[in-house]
Amino acid sequence: MKHLTKRRLAFVVAAAMGIAGCADDGKDGADGAPGEPGPGPNPPVTESADITHITMISHAIEEGQVRYEFEVTNEDGVLVNGLGKAEAKFAEKTDRGVVLNRDGNVGGYTDSTKEGSSLTAIGDGHYEFIAAMPAVTAASEGIVWLRVGGDSETEIARSQPMVVDKPEMIHTSTTETCYSCHVDYGTSSMKHPSYTAINVEGEVDFVAGCLVCHNNVSRAEENGGYATNTLQKIGHINHQKFEKDFAVTNCYTCHAEPVINTSIAGNGCSDCHSSDSAASGIVMAMNDFDAREFHAKSENVGLAARQDSRSQHSTMLSDIYTPDSGVTYCTDLSLYQGESMLDIETLYNDGTLSYAGGYMHGYNNKSIIGRETNSYEASFKGDGTKTMCYAASGFGINAPQIMASSRVTFAHGDDPSYDGVTFTSYSPVFAIADGKVTDYDRRHAVTSDSCSACHNEETNYHKNGGYSEGGYDCVACHNNGQNRMSSRHISLEGSEFASEQERINAGYIFNAAYGGEGWQATSGPGFGPMVHAMHWGASQTIVGSDDSGYLYNSSAELNAINCVSCHAEGIDLYAIPNQYMLAKTLAITEEGNPDTNNMASPITANCYACHDSASALNHMEQNGGEINAKVDEVPVWYEAVPQESCATCHAEGKSFGIDKFHVFER
Repeated sequence: MKHLTKRRLAFVVAAAMGIAGCADDGKDGADGAPGEPGPGPNPPVTESADITHITMISHAIEEGQVRYEFEVTNEDGVLVNGLGKAEAKFAEKTDRGVVLNRDGNVGGYTDSTKEGSSLTAIGDGHYEFIAAMPAVTAASEGIVWLRVGGDSETEIARSQPMVVDKPEMIHTSTTETCYSCHVDYGTSSMKHPSYTAINVEGEVDFVAGCLVCHNNVSRAEENGGYATNTLQKIGHINHQKFEKDFAVTNCYTCHAEPVINTSIAGNGCSDCHSSDSAASGIVMAMNDFDAREFHAKSENVGLAARQDSRSQHSTMLSDIYTPDSGVTYCTDLSLYQGESMLDIETLYNDGTLSYAGGYMHGYNNKSIIGRETNSYEASFKGDGTKTMCYAASGFGINAPQIMASSRVTFAHGDDPSYDGVTFTSYSPVFAIADGKVTDYDRRHAVTSDSCSACHNEETNYHKNGGYSEGGYDCVACHNNGQNRMSSRHISLEGSEFASEQERINAGYIFNAAYGGEGWQATSGPGFGPMVHAMHWGASQTIVGSDDSGYLYNSSAELNAINCVSCHAEGIDLYAIPNQYMLAKTLAITEEGNPDTNNMASPITANCYACHDSASALNHMEQNGGEINAKVDEVPVWYEAVPQESCATCHAEGKSFGIDKFHVFER
């Protein structure tokens, strides 16, 4: 309730008397223009908030304190009275970087219950918070942070942290670069997601929110920061735990702007470089030095050479043609640098290319249904192309339609099939019966950078298959009919695990079908189920165990519900071809080998890759899904039609649509 002072009360009484004295004596002048409307009724207020919002009015960095003025509203936009607590942090910009010292020597942190700090209500939902910070001066610069609510005496929930202010270029990583992998970190199950901060506009300010505690200087140093792990250590060192193909030296992945620190002796560089590295020549670089470019162009890294190969070249396959009335089927492979055709034979002979070949595939219902053959006769026409002719007598599927894929690999590193840069092309589809040619049209529902956002080395995953275009290369082998295991392989002894039982519990139950003796884990067939299982399937994320429990791969650090990481345009379940996938990885024979007679329905195969509980599988099977259908029980497996009805309830937009449980928008 508002209280009037005596001075204001006297003014109100006098005004009322003045109004009463203006009686109508018939001598008034003409009416004037209508006045402005008077103030409306007081806005509603409450003393509770399930979700607490802060609207900043002003802030000031002063001698020994930071002053905040703000409004508090709840989830319905109603002003909140009775706020009992506010918290403040100030991470100061120093010549060593951002520092918030726990002993109070640099920057400061406090809350309204601490001596010298005060929280005052100056109107409905309107507060002033004076945060006492003895080390702060009026000239200090840094990250100004605020959080309110959450005390046990009120029903006002703790707000999301707010970065109230920060200097320009205080960090060069961005929310966008972090969120390309860690989509919507605040909803994840990772370390203290509730500290994900917003700015005064309500937009996520992820990096500054982390930097306010994980400073540029470790707590372990003299007058160090708030946390032991600096933010640059989290970025540089912890991100080296990827199993494969993440280059910490590809600085562009995280740093949207040139990095601030360019001294090997300083923080950031010293995470990877010892002080002895200063002898390599860069102790303090010029102001225009861009460490991102320096790392990318380092011959020791080789990233620039691979990026040049990727950006400059492309390949193409011609229509399939038959020069001998169906005895053989041929296609011509071309390699381009820009718009200029290169000579494949010459580049292969001089070692520039390590591989230039292809496969012939069966094709049905917009899907690759396996490999007809990988054996071909090669020839060169003299115009730079390579011709590959496949004998029809060697076809294994004998599908009514065929199409070809090709791979061209530029030699980089010790093993180009892993270290090189590969280009994959697909030919148009050829109908055996009448020679009709149609476009190759396989559904590929992921974004072009969905793989390379994490796997940023520009290398091949394995066997000349790369990450470009969202794994477009991989489909040449990981398709509906190739029937690959697509899973990890461990030693025969299972020595990566603390016990044989833990190895079994982790899903490493198949005798290794190739790659030597050992065990393989359960996985998913084809492409989509394989990717889901490899990154988020329970078995595929477990890579070993020790006395403290299971050891997980780096993808376990990602929030699996954020499908937008790969599927930025959503998923249309109705668009998935209703066609079986050969799925030996989902069944085991009595001898402990993968069951090559097994197949699965497509949506179930994708969902089961992550949702692998008995109850989840039972639900899928009750609605027509299958993971153990038998190939020999149908006339032609790729023409058989599964009866799963998942899209009826789970298509996007439905009451139980997958978009209700997975995130498809950033």
